[in-house]
This record gives sequence, C-alpha cells and structure tokens, in this order.
Amino acid sequence: MTIIENLPSLFVSSASQGLLWSLLAIGVFLTFRILDIADLTAEGTFPLGGAVAATAIVNGLSPILATLLGFISGMIAGFISGILHTKLKIPALLAGIITMTGLYSINSRIMGAPNIPLLGQKNIFSWVNDFFVVEKVWAVVITGCIVLLLVILLLIFFFKTEIGLAIRATGDNPDMSEANGINTDTMKIIGYMISNGCIALAGSLLAQNNGFADLNSGVGTIVIGLASIIIAEVLFANKSFGIRLLTIVLGAIIYRFIIAIILEFPIDQNDLKLYSAIILVLCLTSPLLKNKLGRKRKKAHTTGGAK
Repeated sequence: MTIIENLPSLFVSSASQGLLWSLLAIGVFLTFRILDIADLTAEGTFPLGGAVAATAIVNGLSPILATLLGFISGMIAGFISGILHTKLKIPALLAGIITMTGLYSINSRIMGAPNIPLLGQKNIFSWVNDFFVVEKVWAVVITGCIVLLLVILLLIFFFKTEIGLAIRATGDNPDMSEANGINTDTMKIIGYMISNGCIALAGSLLAQNNGFADLNSGVGTIVIGLASIIIAEVLFANKSFGIRLLTIVLGAIIYRFIIAIILEFPIDQNDLKLYSAIILVLCLTSPLLKNKLGRKRKKAHTTGGAK
C-alpha cells in the first residue's frame, strides 16, 4: 500500500494524536507567547502528568480523577518554577531547567520504575469507547475534542477576567504593568501554573492513550509544542486569543501529520527527534523566507513595470 493510499488513515491517526498534543502546545504558548518566557519546565511536567495519572489508575482511582491529579501536579510544578523565577530572581530559562531536573527524580519516585504499563486498566478513553461503541482512535478524537473544548473555553473566559488581562499585560510590558499597580510576580506565577497544568494534562492523557507512562517521555516535548505554535502562526497570522488557541490545535495536528508521513519512509526511529528539530527549523525560518520571496517578487514586478 502506498503513502497516498494511507493518507486518510494517517490523517485520522494524526488528528487523534494532535488533539492530545495540542494541550501541551497550548501550555507552551501561554508562557512563550503570553508571558514572553522560555519555560523548559515542560520537559519535566509532561512525564509528571503521565506518572501521576498512571500511578493513580493502577492504584484503583477513577481515570477522570487520575487525569485531574495529573493536571494539579503540573500546576504545582509550575508554581515552583514561578517562585524560582520571580521570588528567588533566577533567570526564567535556568529556573525551568532546575525544576525539570528535579522533576526527573520526583517522577522516578512516583512511578517506582522507569515505566508503568496500563494494559488491561480502564482509562478515560475506554469509557468513551464503551459509551459510543466506536474504535479506539475515534474514542481518542471524541475525548480530545471534549477536553480541548473545555480547556479552550475556560482559558478564553479566564483571560477576559481582571487577573487574565493582568497576566497578558505583564507579558506585554512588565514595567508598565508594575507602574499601574499590577503584581507582576503573582501574575507570572499564575501563568506558570496554568501553562504547566495544561502540559501535565497532555502528559496524563497521552500516557493513557499509549498504554504506559514513561520516565523519559518528556524529552523533546518543548520542540513539539513550539513547532505546533509556529506552524499555527505561519498559516494563521494575527488572530484573536481564542482563534489562536484553535489554530494551535490545527498546528499540532499538522505537525503530527508531517511526522506520520515521515514515519512511512524507511527511517531509523532513533532519527525521529532529528527530523522534529529540522521541521521546527523550517517552521521558524519560513516567515523569513516568505518575506524574502515577497520582496523579490515585488522588486521583479517593479522592475518589469519600469521597463
């Protein structure tokens, strides 16, 4: 079967994966674009969400409660990064690296092993699968849409409140925000918590979808989040906050689709991270290439018109 014949099934699979990964991209977007902070906590928070959810499920807790615990654990990790950055005056990049490093040991303690298998355990998707009587991939799509709709609506509502607007003002101009009486440290900490909560939520859902939680699952997650954001910004520029969140979901699906097509070729699985990095470079440089091509066409048109 050729790649062309496989495209419909690849797209459905990419959509189901992309919906879950987009929660991570939304979390990265909140710190990277709204707070203007490069937060590497994501690479520790993502496996933390999976570790907490998987441990809770194998110990008999409800998958929904386990997923919520994963989300809360991410908020706690974000709180620690926020305190390190704002109160202890550690640079944001270093604060994220410190928290990420510490989380590796914490995740190992929580899991008690390098990975926790969830085979045979009830998860949040099996409930949807039983209720709608559909294949697993569609159960993931339905669950992903429900969770994303809830998260996006809550974020749109929150960022229209006084605190949400103060967080956005802090990211846009911290000096002006302080001059207007906004406690920028508190706003940054809240932003960190929401961001890492979303990232851990993605980790807990993907662990349930994959059937296991892995200690090293966070490696390269920041690249996936950034690639999804950049793809969305290249294809859908200058949108409102709510629309940007939706475009990030599309960006994550497109990214997973590109990866799925790459995997159709006979490549070494160990090179996948390299291809992810190359995709990110292409996404980051595409606005520059687009501007250069636009200028060349304009120049050629002007020269042609002058003749």
